[in-house]
Amino acid sequence: MIMVPDVVPELKRILRPVGLREPVREMVTRIVISFLFHSGRMSCLQAAGSVRCQPRHRAQVGRLLERPSFRRVDINGKLRGELLERELLSRESRRGLFLFIIDATLCSQQGCKTENTFSTGNRQRRPKKGRRFGTQKHARKTCHSFTMGLLITPSGVRIPFSRPYHTREYCRQKGLQHRTTAEAAADLIRELPLPENARVMILGDTAYDAEPIRQSCHERGYSWIFPCNPERVLAAPKGKRPKVRSLLNDWSMWSPQKIRLAPGQGKYVMQRRLSPHRIGPKAKPRTYYVHQERQDVHSVGRVRLLFSTTQANLARPTPADVKILMTDELRLSMREVVELYSLRWQIELFFKELKSKFGFHQYQFQKFDRVKTWSELALTTFLYLEYYRARQLARANLSDEEKKWWRHQRTHGLTQAVRLASQQGELTYLAERLQTSGGIAKLKRALYHSIAPEYRGKL
Repeated sequence: MIMVPDVVPELKRILRPVGLREPVREMVTRIVISFLFHSGRMSCLQAAGSVRCQPRHRAQVGRLLERPSFRRVDINGKLRGELLERELLSRESRRGLFLFIIDATLCSQQGCKTENTFSTGNRQRRPKKGRRFGTQKHARKTCHSFTMGLLITPSGVRIPFSRPYHTREYCRQKGLQHRTTAEAAADLIRELPLPENARVMILGDTAYDAEPIRQSCHERGYSWIFPCNPERVLAAPKGKRPKVRSLLNDWSMWSPQKIRLAPGQGKYVMQRRLSPHRIGPKAKPRTYYVHQERQDVHSVGRVRLLFSTTQANLARPTPADVKILMTDELRLSMREVVELYSLRWQIELFFKELKSKFGFHQYQFQKFDRVKTWSELALTTFLYLEYYRARQLARANLSDEEKKWWRHQRTHGLTQAVRLASQQGELTYLAERLQTSGGIAKLKRALYHSIAPEYRGKL
């Protein structure tokens, strides 16, 4: 918690151009601050009390999340626009490669009345009825799903995008068009706010080796790299199409190329944004053995297939031993393709940061409209940290050592930096108020209001 919201650096600056009314902007500020500084489980109660001198009731937070007029304001779109405008002015972006990584994350939920939930599988055996110790009721495990994309610019700025998944039942109730996860990811690709001449590489796991994704990439002129589904077949007359994995039978006749990837080295160091402790001569490199072929894959066309493994000697390789990468990019070397696909893990780290640092998944709402706004404000907090980092790197008086520190910081380090700056701002606020009698009176009133009303007369 903090005493006054003005001590959080740059937050008021980035929210001012969005065009929110003052009371709404104050509530958004509280929720962003609670994502940054919450202790324990993240909740509406945490957001309501995140500013000690101006506490609010937790019901006000819930009402804001559900308000249709607020949900129509595209806060994150304007923040993304500012970050990209800064990025496109740099030399790196004009000649560099943008990475757009797509994946979905799940948030477990309980309660049979929670909207838009679905089950991903309840395979655990439940006790039979009538057993002496089986009288407890077991709630069915359900979840919400969010299709997300992480745009990583050539200089390493991370810009998140999101689309919530709607079940067919929820779409019928609300009159919405149902979109699969792959179709939602394709929509994100089509709506990327990048210039036409930008070089973009789309990365994803096997779930996104789908026609809607490839079609959207073709429309925008983007390249893609996905793990090939081993059940895919090569182009041939119907009834004679061998599976892609059948090519592994020729492994003994191939001479795989040895590729060593070291952390902190290569063309895509900025996009990886590794900790300084993982860079240097003691960093352990990873070795891959890669063979490539050009093949006609059924329903896909002429593509490159890269067979990659970390095992030097394989007698009878299986799809579990060898990852088969498929890409339509013909100009990149094998090393670059493998290195680019290794960056797909950045979105998994992004999900971990959202959940472990922000408590994004800890909401408890019955109505899904509140969930959607909650997830967008979590991304607002993430964009704020990236904006703050970009502002610090743009400072003219920044030393080389300080610039190196800011370049490596991810969500945890940026949150700690904002927290330290806010603490210094609060100390300055206290020192200025203590210099005059009027300031002392204002400080007393602020401290009085920082105590919850139900406890004011008991302390």
